[in-house]
Amino acid sequence: MYGSPLTSKARKLLLLGSGELGKEVVLEAQRLGVETIAVDRYDNAPAMQVAHRNYTTDMLNGAELRRIIEIEKPDYIVPEIEAIATETLLELEKEGHRVIPTARAAWLTMDREGIRRLAAETLELPTAPYRFADTLDELREAAAALGFPCVIKPIMSSSGKGQSVCRSEAELEACWSYAMEGGRAKKQRIIVEGFITFESEITLLTVRSVSGTSYCPPIGHVQKDGDYIESWQPHEMTPQQVAQAEEIALRITDELGGYGIYGVELFLTKEGVLFSEVSPRPHDTGMVTMATQDLSEFALHVRAILGFPIPTIRLLTPGASHTLKADRESTNFSIGGVEDALAVPNTQVRLFGKPETKVGRRMAVALSSASNVEEARSLARTAAESLYIKYDSE
Repeated sequence: MYGSPLTSKARKLLLLGSGELGKEVVLEAQRLGVETIAVDRYDNAPAMQVAHRNYTTDMLNGAELRRIIEIEKPDYIVPEIEAIATETLLELEKEGHRVIPTARAAWLTMDREGIRRLAAETLELPTAPYRFADTLDELREAAAALGFPCVIKPIMSSSGKGQSVCRSEAELEACWSYAMEGGRAKKQRIIVEGFITFESEITLLTVRSVSGTSYCPPIGHVQKDGDYIESWQPHEMTPQQVAQAEEIALRITDELGGYGIYGVELFLTKEGVLFSEVSPRPHDTGMVTMATQDLSEFALHVRAILGFPIPTIRLLTPGASHTLKADRESTNFSIGGVEDALAVPNTQVRLFGKPETKVGRRMAVALSSASNVEEARSLARTAAESLYIKYDSE
């Protein structure tokens, strides 16, 4: 039974992280009569603009996080970013709070070390070779062992921040500094990965619900500097690749548990499918599902959280997404070209409503559908290139 929002019988969902993905989660939750509370580290984040209430706080501060949760007493605590005081979430879950999908999943996936060791060492899933480093000297040792080029990432970051491909020993110090600047917490530890020659990289959205485990059709994507630029669905795969991908996704998500959607990132290589990363939440590349599926990744996530059945996941049409990114910092800007973007056939536009721009920050996305992926990618690219950011100095 569900009471109306803002009444004593309402079910409450508290979102930790209020960006563009969280905004869509809030909207889907409200469609099912859930009261929503958005929390983030900055004011006027996208999900805050549509939630019933919001809080601005440092989410790495466990005491502040607990204070808000004790005030709100939510039925569901839904982490939407990595940079959260996960030790506090573990404590809250032990006290009876419901953390989505689980506090352990949020804790393990907060940094790349926890999830990589679980995948490669505990579950023995196929991954790229890797090492961890706490100092520049340890980085040099790791790079020497793995060879060049190698990929260097902070153990905790998002949207590709701090990630780089190091092609020679001469670049190691610059890559170390870049990783230190891009990390989202006061941890200097990094992961160094051997460079993988892959045919493509995909996201396999994996849903755990009362109906069991189900999968969205695979999503292909292109990344630049570790952050996605465009995605499309479905990505062409052989039956053998699909079977390998689903087996990897099933094993890692069964280990992490709970209900909700997981974004499982995989490499497709000539030797087989390799595990890359997993996010226990909707995935940025999965925004394409708002144009392709009967239930978007956000609708699937909310249904799973609330314990509702998900009998089927239907792909209605091939589709693609393409992002608009900022190239500088500003708090005084506007987005133009929307009319031209919406003139592109079979296209939608989402303006995220972020209060400030930063270099490389996603500010909007174009979503297009077509009879085939190639045409959908072309439409989405055309629409996204019609959009532009006008800064106050122009």
